[in-house]
Amino acid sequence: MKIVEIEPTPNPDAMKFVVDQPITMGFMTHSFEDEESAAQVPLAKEIFSLDHVISVYFADRWITVTQDGSADWAELLREIADPIRDASREDASAEVNGGGGGFDAEEEERPGMDDPRIPQIEEVLEEHILPFLQGDGGGLQIMGLVDDELMIRYEGACGTCPASVTGTLMAIENLLQVEIDPELLVSSI
Repeated sequence: MKIVEIEPTPNPDAMKFVVDQPITMGFMTHSFEDEESAAQVPLAKEIFSLDHVISVYFADRWITVTQDGSADWAELLREIADPIRDASREDASAEVNGGGGGFDAEEEERPGMDDPRIPQIEEVLEEHILPFLQGDGGGLQIMGLVDDELMIRYEGACGTCPASVTGTLMAIENLLQVEIDPELLVSSI
């Protein structure tokens, strides 16, 4: 796999590696939050074997790697680039190893996903929010809807970014209140 570009993200602890071939399809994503979750995907497992890596996120033609904040990016970038360059698409394939995140995630313990507002919420997020989050190396997953509270989980660079729990969360809530239901509240879990 060839690295086309390495981009900083608004999160100082995350970098986005743009590659020359698709890893996932469209909005399908896969978030690895620890070594155990990466065990079945060779590329994610190899990146996690590096010191200081705390999350790996695959989406479309890019990989976001988040570190613990104690590593020098210049050195860590070289270490991360080697396994990416050596990987095949199959080494990075999350689809054949258990599916992905995003809106296509399994329905594991996600309350309220049968609420009639969910398709509308997904449409608004896909059109107005996800392109911006993905541009910054991140994404989000809907975790459930209980009464009027939409629970989301940020992924990739957004997962540990201070802006995601303040400004971005308020922007999502305001947009959904205007477009879908003025009573909707959004929380990050």
